[in-house]
Amino acid sequence: MPVTDIRHDLEGPSLTITAEFAAPVQRIWDIYADPRQLEKVWGPKEFPATVVDHDLRPGGRVTYYMTGPEGEQFPGYWKVLEVDEPRSFTYEDGFAHEDFTPNSELPVSTCVSTFEATDTGTRATYVTSYADREALQTVLDMGVEEGSRSAIDQIDELVA
Repeated sequence: MPVTDIRHDLEGPSLTITAEFAAPVQRIWDIYADPRQLEKVWGPKEFPATVVDHDLRPGGRVTYYMTGPEGEQFPGYWKVLEVDEPRSFTYEDGFAHEDFTPNSELPVSTCVSTFEATDTGTRATYVTSYADREALQTVLDMGVEEGSRSAIDQIDELVA
């Protein structure tokens, strides 16, 4: 299980997840840079992702949908803000309508994913910030902690 710590700060408001992988930084980066690999780890196992568009460059956009156990689809998007390959990338993450236009009725977050080399592989730190406490509480109530853990844990299987 690569996730070593999950903390949420309602005052921040933010959610920080730390994970350790037995693979080099470049290998972890490649997962996020390749849409076919990304869809193997983005979303919990019960809600696999399908990446529709993928442009991991500043100003780029990633669109995807997760498919639930009953076949229902949940579209989302990333608006890529900064990229420091292979060390980090920052993006706005939001829910979307079926045509991938942002759904402003649900929280939008800013996510910073950072990858650092360690003696045994890579330490990944995922910091997700929300506009306010209510937005963070909404996604916590939706199960974001459990879903993120399930998604990140799949990276171990992919790099094994």
